[in-house]
Amino acid sequence: MVDGHTARAFDADIATLRSTVLQMGGLVERQVARAIDAIRHLDVSAVAEVLENEVTVNQMHVRIDLMCNQVIAKRQPIAVDLREIIAILHMINDLERVGDEAKKIAKKVRRFGDVTTLPIPQGPISAMANDACDMLRMALDAFVRQDTQIAAALAERDEGLDRQRDVLTAELLARMSDNPAQVSSAMELIFVVQSLERIGDHAKNIAEYVVTVVEGIDRRHFGLSD
Repeated sequence: MVDGHTARAFDADIATLRSTVLQMGGLVERQVARAIDAIRHLDVSAVAEVLENEVTVNQMHVRIDLMCNQVIAKRQPIAVDLREIIAILHMINDLERVGDEAKKIAKKVRRFGDVTTLPIPQGPISAMANDACDMLRMALDAFVRQDTQIAAALAERDEGLDRQRDVLTAELLARMSDNPAQVSSAMELIFVVQSLERIGDHAKNIAEYVVTVVEGIDRRHFGLSD
């Protein structure tokens, strides 16, 4: 049996971990939004801000990882408590990778050179970016509320994001074939689209970790039919 003091100390540790993860998640959200703004407006000045935030995200990744290991060593949690700490370790890996994708998107702006407009209308790119950002917000909300239902919703939305990726990639390839002068910028946008799709994958992963914490079920690699 753990005494009241130990239980309170563990609760405080978990609360600190949750709060810090949400801070990291909020910063990653801003990174993605700023990177997309940079692409929409071909704004080179926004790239520096995204890269600066990337440094902070990486630092938080290391700090939270250390905090988790310290809590395990000091408190020796079991059952749902241990599952939550392990889930947080997985989550921060996904959040860090979302930050990496935001960095990749932002750095593409520098590759557009003197291009003043995108090879395709901004609407479809913006729609896909909005969906990816919304999925990330939903995943973090699932973590806050320990809501297991969001995982199924995000699995379905992730399939929609995959379809958007396929449509946009096909359109960009067609533009490259029709207009050789746009090959370079269209290729860079294909990489942007792929990064947006990966952000959706990471958001889905985060929601699945919540299911593991609450229900003790590992939903990774499950399909919608499962």
